[in-house]
Formats: sequence, structure tokens, C-alpha cells
Amino acid sequence: MASNPPQACCYKGVKHEGSPTGELSTIGDFEVYTKYPENKSTDLGILIITDVIGHKFTNAQLIADQFAANGYFVLMPDLFYGDAIPLNRPGDFDIMKWMQGEYNETKTAHLPPSVDPIIDACLVEMRTKYKCKKIGGVGYCFGGKYVVRHLRPEAGKIDVGYTAHPSFVDADELKDIKGPLAISAAETDSIFPPEKRHESEVILKDVGHPYQINLYSSVEHGFAVRADPKNRPSMYAKENAFLQAIQWFQEYLKQ
Repeated sequence: MASNPPQACCYKGVKHEGSPTGELSTIGDFEVYTKYPENKSTDLGILIITDVIGHKFTNAQLIADQFAANGYFVLMPDLFYGDAIPLNRPGDFDIMKWMQGEYNETKTAHLPPSVDPIIDACLVEMRTKYKCKKIGGVGYCFGGKYVVRHLRPEAGKIDVGYTAHPSFVDADELKDIKGPLAISAAETDSIFPPEKRHESEVILKDVGHPYQINLYSSVEHGFAVRADPKNRPSMYAKENAFLQAIQWFQEYLKQ
């Protein structure tokens, strides 16, 4: 593993204030949140692959709106068919049982066999309906695995990737990427700890594509989405991680 499996820290944090301005619609049998840039151009798209709290989380929608404000058409799907984890769910909840689908009526597991088709459908929609010429993938926590899995420009999938505090990424998946990848890492993170970060550095160097790993002090797993606004070091790291993503896409997606 290049990062460890999800834990309780994947759904802990603070809800942010604000009023998202995107729209909800559907692709096939799942819901998506979309937001256009001011000029309405869809040439450059951003696919946001969320953490386990999902596409209706205010924090995630506000981030989507921020990417749109920087000139990107943004699409963010429901990866869980309505079975996202509520923020700060009580401690008796077992995230690994949730991953296996034990908490939803259909017993649908939240693993690649059910998530990959959603990502593929979104990419097809962005390439065909919205005519995106290039697509950047943004993955938070749970979503980091799927940015890595779908970072394949030659196959018409994600052209450039960015992930913050990724979870559940296999080393072989990271070895198989075909495009540039940037990572925002937390100083304190049992899912992406120093040994996994260093392992990822070695893999990315060997793979040979452009890469960047920024380490943020005084923050924990989930900071890029769920930082406490009252904690200035955490909010600085969150804001800077977003700027890291914007600068990365400016260099490798827009150019």
C-alpha cells in the first residue's frame, strides 16, 4: 500500500459556512454536482472525487465552486448512491463495514467494482456532452485512490491529477499512473504517514512523470476539506493546499 485504509479520521471535521451555487442533476442512476466558470467554457474540466462525506457536503461544494471561479468546469459525482457517511458520525460506526456495503439496503460495497464505473461515466460525460478537451482529477481522502487509478491521459481519462491526504492507494496503482500527480500531505496522518509518503516519493521518482508532494505542518488527515476555520494554521494549510492544486493545473492542464 502507498497509503493505508480509511479510518474514523476520514469523516471527522468541521462544516464550513457558505452557500454553494452549483446545480444537482443526474448521470444515469447517480447524482452529480456541476458548476460552470464565469465564461461558461467547458474546455478545461475538473472532476472532483470526494471523501466519504460525499458530493452534498457543503465544504466539498464550496471547493467545487472555487475551482469554477478559477476558470474550470467542475463535475462532482455521488460515489455512494446516497450512502455517504454523515460528518462526525458517532464512534460505534465501522468504516470498513461501510466500505463492504453492510450499512446500505442493497449491500453495495464502496470499492472499485462499484466506484470505477461512476468515474468512467463522468469522464465520458465530460468528454462528450460537455466537450472537455482536458480533465484534471481532484481526489480527497477516499477520492485519492480513484484519481490515481484513472490518471491515464492516453486512454481519454484523467490528464492531470491532484490529491490531498489520499487513502487506500495500492503501490501498484501508483506505479501505473500515466500523467502528472501532485499530493498535499498532513504532518499528522495515520493513513498517509511518513513511511507511506516516502514510499510514494520513491515510486513517483521511478515512474518519471512530473510530481509534487507538499507537507503541511500542524494539520491532520482531512485538513484540505474539513479544517477548523477557527484554527488559523489549519485554515492556512487548507487554503494553501487549494492554491497548490490551482498552480499544478495551471502548469500541467492549462499549458
